[in-house]
Amino acid sequence: MQALSLSTAAGARRAPSIVSRVVTALKLARTRQSLSKLDDHMLADIGLTREEARRESERPLWDAPRSWTC
Repeated sequence: MQALSLSTAAGARRAPSIVSRVVTALKLARTRQSLSKLDDHMLADIGLTREEARRESERPLWDAPRSWTC
């Protein structure tokens, strides 16, 4: 009888654990909260308008680019 292997193939990516997903969500929430507190001069430095920063800071946690959550 052949044993099943639980390891992933070389180069394959594992699905993020629930802990890493929660940590990522909390980081995203803090980042968006910080963005909402930047003044207009700081926003101009990073190329955002007040309206763009407001929209980003109001996005729900589950609305994040896939590259941020993997």
